[in-house]
Amino acid sequence: MSLQTTTSHLSTITKLEVFRIPPRWLFVRVEVADGTVGWGEGTLEGHTEAVEGAFLELKERFVGWDADNIEDIWSHGYRARFYRGGEVLMSAIAGLDIALWDIKGKTKIIARLGVPIWQLLGGKVRDRCKVYGWIGGDKPHDVVNGAKSRKEQGFTAVKMNGTESVAWIDSPAVLEATIERVAAVKALGLDVGIDFHGRVHKGMAKQLARRLEEYQPLFIEEPLLPTQAEEIADLSQMTTCPIALGERLMSRWDFRPYLERRAIDIAQPDNRLFLRIYDVALAPHCPLGPIALAASLQVGIAAPNFVIQEMSWQMHYNQGADLFTYMLNPEVFSVKNGHVEALTGPGLGININEKLVREASEKYVHEKAWRNATWRGEDGSLREW
Repeated sequence: MSLQTTTSHLSTITKLEVFRIPPRWLFVRVEVADGTVGWGEGTLEGHTEAVEGAFLELKERFVGWDADNIEDIWSHGYRARFYRGGEVLMSAIAGLDIALWDIKGKTKIIARLGVPIWQLLGGKVRDRCKVYGWIGGDKPHDVVNGAKSRKEQGFTAVKMNGTESVAWIDSPAVLEATIERVAAVKALGLDVGIDFHGRVHKGMAKQLARRLEEYQPLFIEEPLLPTQAEEIADLSQMTTCPIALGERLMSRWDFRPYLERRAIDIAQPDNRLFLRIYDVALAPHCPLGPIALAASLQVGIAAPNFVIQEMSWQMHYNQGADLFTYMLNPEVFSVKNGHVEALTGPGLGININEKLVREASEKYVHEKAWRNATWRGEDGSLREW
């Protein structure tokens, strides 16, 4: 007899809903027969409609299943199809998975215990998570004022884009501008992560990484495109800057070539136990909404190799809504001395304003979904965003 046909009545999935809301997020709501509701997030910026389409299939597949069988649901969502993986499907599965873990931790009946998710991941190894905020925007500017603002908010670390659009081999002035921005922010006493965003090609990335070593960045993120495992491994041997990567890798299998080549120092975000084998730190990528942040923090509290967590509070993308807009208890994300305390509420530990989510989604679903910018160089050729 299959697992899905032995469902405990109270934990049967009865409803799966998806909400497209400002600024560019996709929330997932799962309800089970006893009325318990779990929230997830399946945001894939710029591909909202595609993920919504994937959820149509997940809804058809999993309504009626036992929400307590999280691993079985994940396995079927991923493996019970000939074509699998990819950013769209994995974002949808992740949104469902987070919601199921939220349910698992919430209610004190059956196999749900009324505890935070980190208790279900083996318990905590730290009391709080170090966090960083964003400054500077897509085309980095006004970074000093942004850094001062983040410092006043309680952050001790920030991240910014390293460059604007960059030619295959560009003027040295591009590198000088990056160095000047980093030096100015470091002078304020903040740690700095530098996001290359895959914009910089190998010839320029080698030069920029070397120049940045003097300023000891927390990490350089996506120094090259994530399709270039060999080239990133080569770059890793050339620089002392820790290399971070992973936002465009969707599974542990995607990380495998980077780990086997010893190409990265920090993974953003995946499998914590697998990473420890390779002495790789964990810094979950999260320029997203509060549900994704809560899920990341739950892992951070339980993962020995966690180092720092990204927060999107007042990020440049957050137009029309911000990190706390849809929360009833935003105080749980308070930043003090660069850290956020362990979430102690059941499940994800955050409370979502469902009424506001529904109202916002009804309006936003009729608007054009968010798209990333498209950049061209002075010669008219396409450049990486």
